[in-house]
Amino acid sequence: MRPVKLVPDNTNISFLRYRWWALAVSITLLISSVALVATRGLNWGIDFVGGQSIRVTFQKPVDMGELRGRLEAMDVGDVVLQQMTDPRVVSIRIPLEGEATNPIGKCIGTGITKDGPADQSNKIASKVRLELTKAYPGVNIGAVNSVSGKVGCELFGTGSFALTLAMLAISLFIWFRFEWQFGAGALVTLFHDVVLTFGFFALTRLPFDLNVVAAILTIIGYSLNDTIVIYDRIRENLRKYRKMEIEPLLNLSVNETLSRTVTTSLSLIVTLTILLLVGPDTIFGFTASMLLGIVIGTFSSFYISAPVLIWLNVTPDSFVQAENPKSGAERIGESFPGQR
Repeated sequence: MRPVKLVPDNTNISFLRYRWWALAVSITLLISSVALVATRGLNWGIDFVGGQSIRVTFQKPVDMGELRGRLEAMDVGDVVLQQMTDPRVVSIRIPLEGEATNPIGKCIGTGITKDGPADQSNKIASKVRLELTKAYPGVNIGAVNSVSGKVGCELFGTGSFALTLAMLAISLFIWFRFEWQFGAGALVTLFHDVVLTFGFFALTRLPFDLNVVAAILTIIGYSLNDTIVIYDRIRENLRKYRKMEIEPLLNLSVNETLSRTVTTSLSLIVTLTILLLVGPDTIFGFTASMLLGIVIGTFSSFYISAPVLIWLNVTPDSFVQAENPKSGAERIGESFPGQR
């Protein structure tokens, strides 16, 4: 039985032909993502803002407005409710009293970062549990996860540092492994993928927690792996086809790695889609961000990482070492010692 080939051997798609359209789409999405994050902000998870997260399973789907009214009447702070895939399951997030709801402002000194009383979490959790048990008989209240504001600030700083360091280290590696133009292209590609992921979470209001940070780091690794495969083939073809124009050469390189890219991406997309539909709600944000990252990373490998080389004036002879005329003259002279 012959193996199934998703991409024929003679595939010749002119990816670079549509680079300006792709650039317009990318710029539009980037501007939209930055605007969404700036205006709406992120739905920071309990890991960053501090507070309590309670997972409640009701006997039947509950009226979210009624539930919010009951909790707000208890004077427990600005309650955030999220209905999971199962309409009977609701995540209740309650910030600690006195804690800032924006970890950025909190970590730069505009909010309170000191821990509250040690028994504050237990008192609020007991109060909410008692009220829900009375109002909704048969309700199942899961474990209460509590994170102080000080710990949330530390996690935010550590997560931001990890993302920044990963992107810079990756770019430096590609710079030394290839040339600085390739490192700049990889950095632009990673920035594109990360910003669009942030925009997605600002739009959907999914909780942004440590699971999402892990997903973004995974997206960076996947996008980088795909980019390096294409860059390595581009470097080989730059040495092989010295007289070929740069645009056909880039198209050739992308097409030669297309089979590997499509097979890997499609396998991951199928797996993540199944996990998104039937997987547990606790990793829904992680799975959604991974699925989005695979699609964005594949797109950016074709239409961002390769065209960037053209915009940085890379040509087939950019990395050819020029011969030293002086050395050549010496060699000619040595060939005819009688002329001295």
